[in-house]
Amino acid sequence: LFSFLVFLRYQLYYGYPLQTYLEYPIIIAQDVILLLFILRFSGNMKQALFYAVTFWGGWYMLTLRKWIIDLAMNLCTLISAASKLAQLRCLWQTKDSGQVSALTWSMSAYTCA
Repeated sequence: LFSFLVFLRYQLYYGYPLQTYLEYPIIIAQDVILLLFILRFSGNMKQALFYAVTFWGGWYMLTLRKWIIDLAMNLCTLISAASKLAQLRCLWQTKDSGQVSALTWSMSAYTCA
């Protein structure tokens, strides 16, 4: 979600044509809805306010200075790779890959690369 937020804000900030980033608002909306479902069914809806404040705060902080948005854009690849490593670590510790589809894992690794 962070990477999509940064990509969208970066493209808006630099005035790219709408066609180049039109999918990002849709992907962000899907991720937010998924996060709300996860919070709802795990009984942690009180954390939704924290995530909403973090989302909106991050949205505006990214463009306070030009170097912040540029640095965030450069760190997106590192953050995406780190999330994949966290998933691998979790799989390694639990020794259970029953929840992971080979197709979805391959697609995720491909988009990260």
